[in-house]
Amino acid sequence: MPITWTGRPEADKLLDTDPLALLIGLVLDQQVKMEKAFSGPYDLKERLGHLDAGKIASMDPDRLDAVFRERPALHRFPGNMARRVQQLCRVIAEEYGGDAGAVWRDVRDGAELARRISALPGFGEQKTLITVAVLAKKYGVQPPGWEAHAAQWHTVADVDSPESMVKAREVKRQMKAEGKA
Repeated sequence: MPITWTGRPEADKLLDTDPLALLIGLVLDQQVKMEKAFSGPYDLKERLGHLDAGKIASMDPDRLDAVFRERPALHRFPGNMARRVQQLCRVIAEEYGGDAGAVWRDVRDGAELARRISALPGFGEQKTLITVAVLAKKYGVQPPGWEAHAAQWHTVADVDSPESMVKAREVKRQMKAEGKA
């Protein structure tokens, strides 16, 4: 099922087709609306003219920071997110040859998938669980045992309509209020 997270077909299509865009969106998905976070990769690509992990990794950090701060800013905290995205791109460039999809391609099992994701900058325990769920439900990445490493609550992985986005937002808000997110 195609991604419908941003309300912008071109941004959703990029998330569907570019693994780096997906990972960047997941990194940006904190302290902003999900639609804003997942539109970020498309807007970043528009501003840079590419979404290449190696090029982003080797950019002057001040230049990337300025790109994130252009109006409208790509995130509520553009400086922090520019640094985090650049760190993510460095790992993708150095450990995965610039191929973000290699993070999950050919993993033996769910534990290896979760380990690889949690080793990425910006991916803590909750984000790893959500990412495994997204990969399984939206991309068919389902190595043996993936279920034990995936979020068991309604997340962006379950969003397929405006109504389910509202539900994901409510669950996220409730978990944050309970101190679990």
